Amino acid sequence: MEADPAPAPDSEQGWLEAARTFIQETLCPAGSEPDAQLTQLVIDCVKTTWLSQGKNQGFPLPLSYSFVSVQDLKTHQNLPCCSHLSWSSSTYQAWAQGAGPNGTPLPRERLLLLGTLTDLSGDLEQEYRKGDVYVKDNTGILTCELIDLDLSWLGRLFLFPNWSYLPPARWNASGEGHLELLSAPVPVCPSTTSPGPPTPLPVLYPETASRLLRHRGKLRGVQPNLAGKLVRWSALVRSQKKAHFVLSLGDGSLAGSHVSIVVQIPAQLVWHRALWPGRSYVLTALRVVRIRGHCYRVWTTSPSSHLLPLKPECVRELELELDGPLLEADPAPTPMPSSSQDGDGEPALVRHSTLLSYSGKVTGVLSQPAGLYEVDGQLALCLAYQQFHSLRKVVRPGVSLELQDVHLLQSVGGGTRRPVLAPCLHGAILLRGFSCQKPETQSFYQAQGTSLFEQLVWERQLGLPLYLWATKALEELASKLCPHMLRHHQLLQHSTPGNPSPGLQLLAPVLDVLSPPGSMRRNAHKEILEEPHHCPLQKYMRLQTPCSFPTLATLKDEGRCRAWAAFDPKTLLPLPESSYLTSCQLNQRVSWSWLTLLPATSHPAQILIGVLAASSHKGCLQLRDKTGSLPCLILAKHSQPVTDSRFIGCLVRTEKFQLVIERNVRSNFPSCKELNMTGFIQKQQARVYIQFFLADALILPVPRPLLHSATSLPPQAEPTLPDGPHVEQSRLFLLSHKEALVKRNFCVPPGANPEVPKPILSFHVSGSWLGGTQRKEGTAWGPPEPKGEENKDQKVLLIFRGSSVRWFEFLHPGHVYRLVAPGPPTPLLFEEGGPSCIPQRPLELAGYASCLTVQEAWTLELESDQDVPAVLDTSRALPKTSMDDLLSGNSDCLVSFSAEILSRSLCEPFPAPFWAKPGGTRTSRASVKLTVAVEDADCPCRPHLDIYIKEPHLPPPLGLLPGARAYFGQLEKKISSAPLPHIFLAELLQGGRPPFQASASCHIVSVFSLQLLWVCAHCTSLCPQGRCTRQGSTCPTQTSISQASIRLLVEDGTAEAVVTCRNHHVATVLGLCPSEWTSLLESVRGPGKVALQFTGPGAQPESSAKVDEPLTLFLRTLCTSFSVLRPVVLSFELERKPSLVIPLEPPQLQRFQCGEQTLLTRVNPRIRLSCLSIQEPKHASSLGAFSLSC
Repeated sequence: MEADPAPAPDSEQGWLEAARTFIQETLCPAGSEPDAQLTQLVIDCVKTTWLSQGKNQGFPLPLSYSFVSVQDLKTHQNLPCCSHLSWSSSTYQAWAQGAGPNGTPLPRERLLLLGTLTDLSGDLEQEYRKGDVYVKDNTGILTCELIDLDLSWLGRLFLFPNWSYLPPARWNASGEGHLELLSAPVPVCPSTTSPGPPTPLPVLYPETASRLLRHRGKLRGVQPNLAGKLVRWSALVRSQKKAHFVLSLGDGSLAGSHVSIVVQIPAQLVWHRALWPGRSYVLTALRVVRIRGHCYRVWTTSPSSHLLPLKPECVRELELELDGPLLEADPAPTPMPSSSQDGDGEPALVRHSTLLSYSGKVTGVLSQPAGLYEVDGQLALCLAYQQFHSLRKVVRPGVSLELQDVHLLQSVGGGTRRPVLAPCLHGAILLRGFSCQKPETQSFYQAQGTSLFEQLVWERQLGLPLYLWATKALEELASKLCPHMLRHHQLLQHSTPGNPSPGLQLLAPVLDVLSPPGSMRRNAHKEILEEPHHCPLQKYMRLQTPCSFPTLATLKDEGRCRAWAAFDPKTLLPLPESSYLTSCQLNQRVSWSWLTLLPATSHPAQILIGVLAASSHKGCLQLRDKTGSLPCLILAKHSQPVTDSRFIGCLVRTEKFQLVIERNVRSNFPSCKELNMTGFIQKQQARVYIQFFLADALILPVPRPLLHSATSLPPQAEPTLPDGPHVEQSRLFLLSHKEALVKRNFCVPPGANPEVPKPILSFHVSGSWLGGTQRKEGTAWGPPEPKGEENKDQKVLLIFRGSSVRWFEFLHPGHVYRLVAPGPPTPLLFEEGGPSCIPQRPLELAGYASCLTVQEAWTLELESDQDVPAVLDTSRALPKTSMDDLLSGNSDCLVSFSAEILSRSLCEPFPAPFWAKPGGTRTSRASVKLTVAVEDADCPCRPHLDIYIKEPHLPPPLGLLPGARAYFGQLEKKISSAPLPHIFLAELLQGGRPPFQASASCHIVSVFSLQLLWVCAHCTSLCPQGRCTRQGSTCPTQTSISQASIRLLVEDGTAEAVVTCRNHHVATVLGLCPSEWTSLLESVRGPGKVALQFTGPGAQPESSAKVDEPLTLFLRTLCTSFSVLRPVVLSFELERKPSLVIPLEPPQLQRFQCGEQTLLTRVNPRIRLSCLSIQEPKHASSLGAFSLSC
């Protein structure tokens, strides 16, 4: 910046002419004659200051500098800058190095600034003085900050040799910049101040003045002067009525007394900037007053008071004439308890802050609106408990501060780990050095929330730990929601009774618990004057972070991580069966699982916040923030679905919710022994969503201009409405039926692309129109248009596809909705023949008067019953099939019912339909099986049903989890199983359709066969000694699993049946405990297979092992013992489904020999059954129809 070209010879004359013109226009009174004397004084002042640097390169005048007015700075200087007339280039470079490696120094401009220092803002009267200092010229006025003010400077014209100018942010058009005076100003005119009073000034000293306050008499018409050393002074406190501060004068000793003086005259508020600790002053013309709410009288200034520096030779002690003797001075204040001491009756966790003085440099800005900064890289500085409006724009990295009587709080908690310095009204913040750094460009949102943060301190009376947490929480909320979901100024606006702040509403439930509203407001006089000192910062408790507001992306990622960390395939398998499952069966069982996480399981507890949106791509409800979205399932009261679409775009806050993670795994585990090896997991996916009740959520409306982000409409789909009142038309309809949301094909209209369209997500509803079309009249809907056939039931079919599927979650049978179409009135818009109507001949056969496709720009509104009297008697109950019809033998009909979900699992894909192309590339997805218990008030025992969900209804709707209660409508009924009835075996031989599954009390008569073997978990080939015997085996692992089967003959006195039992049921039949069963299987591992068939009716003696082997002998003995041949309760299913059972042969005559007699009787054919479970009978009466013994 110093490498400027040498000025031309005539530059000096031009510079002088420009100076004269500037002085006349800017500094001389308007309309006056040119003041040559003032012009010469200004030029001489500039010249002297310029030459003082000693490196002027031979130029007597700063020709490279130009004069600048206040108005020029405010209008044209849009970037921060500095000017140093009295500095050389090396001095500036040394000063600029203070910005450090991470900061940018203020750029140097060559500008000359002159003006008058004043404490008057513009042409305001004296009583409107606020204690600020300004630089003023004929063009305008500008706020300035300086380190050490001399009161004699006010009203005088100065040259400012070293200064910085910081303009307002570009977004703040109404903002004001400010000046920082880096050195003492240079007076243009010589001082005319008198050297001092001709006679010594009579004064009172602090000890006498303090004792005088307790004198019950009155001073006889005397306004004494007080002299002493400045001990401390408070912050400048501004209220709606007036501003004031308090200074204390003492005798200079630590144990000496001091006296406080209240300064509240507007013209004297500027004294606050002129005071310096340790200096001695004289305050004249004081008086004694009693302040409301304060127990003692205090000294205060009068309008004629002055602040003078104390010169011992110019003062003398005042001799008083009083009505009575002076009382003793106030006793010394009691010492404040240290942090290691607890006051009487205080909880042990209460801590005391330390009061101290501290000097340091600001090294970072934590939150400017909240008044939070970093000092010396180690401490946090909170200025919120003072009114630091003037310092807010000055404090930035590089500023040096001196803090008098500041509180030090350590271990405040709430997420703050560093010690915190916080001055209250009792202390003072002194500016000791300006920053050379260029302030960071502050965006609009970074400056929002100042009034809200002040409200937290001054109205909500938050303690420092809670305030620090609240500021951090508001920053988290702003990063979640702003600016896409909510504007920063809307979230952080000042809260009023008629216009509450969304940010405060989101925090209020937590703040009301930790700091209940209604506490006493701060009293500035008590906080400053009372001894011992009391303020909100004196006592505190370490805050345990009450909650957190994670982003939706964080919530989703944490949920997935915790779900997969808790994933244990062994817990998904039934223990008795797991060791017998083949690899395919095993992997099918572990392919789906779920986990529910509650906010209380996180530390701190999590609070869910987002904007409710309706997805136009998936048709589900979503919570959204700036980081992403999460599907959500919301239930209204009594577990009813949400029907009011006005919730779209609202801000949702809830502390009670469930984060559901559905895990889908593709694996190739060989057997249950490898379930702890993650290398067999080929692919894992998770579906994450949230479910909560509407009653547990706080719903806050969001201003309408932002609602488009929540409705999930593309920009081109947004309706463009003309200025002025909205033009809309609508029509009411009663919804009677809603189809599922699936991908469907639609007919191609004539003339369209001949290519086959792809299926698109859609659904349709049916209902009846209620009246004709209505048009908007102001803010209300006009009367419906008359129709020719009013009494005719006008059924309508509405098709929702494309973006209109976002209304799926809000449409439910039994409710009345208003279909609203924006834009100018269109004839026949909602009627047959209209632009949205689809002419289809089959609709007439179905009884529908018209079929409409709902347009993307159309909206739906829920209507109240009171607004539609015609539907008050309409039943809102969902249709349900009676229990008799539900459990009857009729198949291929549609049923509806409510049920509790007991279990959920994945099944193998259904066989492809006969019309599917054999070479198709589309793979069939596994279906979902739900086992449910039907709920019916008239049926005490809840029958169990299996529900299969397959394409195109996959993935299943949200919330279909075990334990949930759901309504299933219009399901196709198929007869495959029924609740297990307890029957006699002969009932399976009777006419009609026998039950497919049942239970019976019977007796094991004999064992036909027993087979124990070890097979390969991958290909099921035999595995002797654990080695697969398959030729050319390519099995990935040599893992074997055990399998067992046994065939029994059972009877209950009415019929006989051959029952096949497998795997763990074999151990139950043999009566072996788990350890005995495991030992038996291990003994079979060597040969790989043991198969026995026993001599008996219909059996042939055969064995795969030697007859005399101990294992064979043991099994033969066991199977013929009474520990096996015993009464049992057998649950079974037919080996063939009822639809495939071949008609049984009639009973055949058989001859039986009983002793010497021969009996001839008809014997029914034996029934073939598969065992589901075997249990021991509880009572002797459970042995069947007869209790036989032979």
